[in-house]
Amino acid sequence: MSLVKLNVKKGDTVLVLSGKDKGKQGKVITALPKKGKVIVEGINKVKRHTKPNQKAPQGGILTKEMPMHASKVMLVCPACQKATRVAHKDVNGKSVRACKKCGEVIDQTK
Repeated sequence: MSLVKLNVKKGDTVLVLSGKDKGKQGKVITALPKKGKVIVEGINKVKRHTKPNQKAPQGGILTKEMPMHASKVMLVCPACQKATRVAHKDVNGKSVRACKKCGEVIDQTK
């Protein structure tokens, strides 16, 4: 399995482009670049029947988010609040992500 370059990172706000949750926004909880998938908060929820264990002593039916393909989500620019593709710019010798629509740098330089 090859490593897929993801345009989104953990903590980014994304817009879902297709599927049952089309048009909804959420925050990326986990990015899985080896699988090319992301887990988005409140999106792609499924119900799982679980036996009692340490995490869930009661057991029963639990609802949790499942991974979805990274191509089904688009980054929402924090500056202009629009869904946008990602541009890459060189700032102080480092490659950073930028918004294609407004040109604002998305990655915070530390």
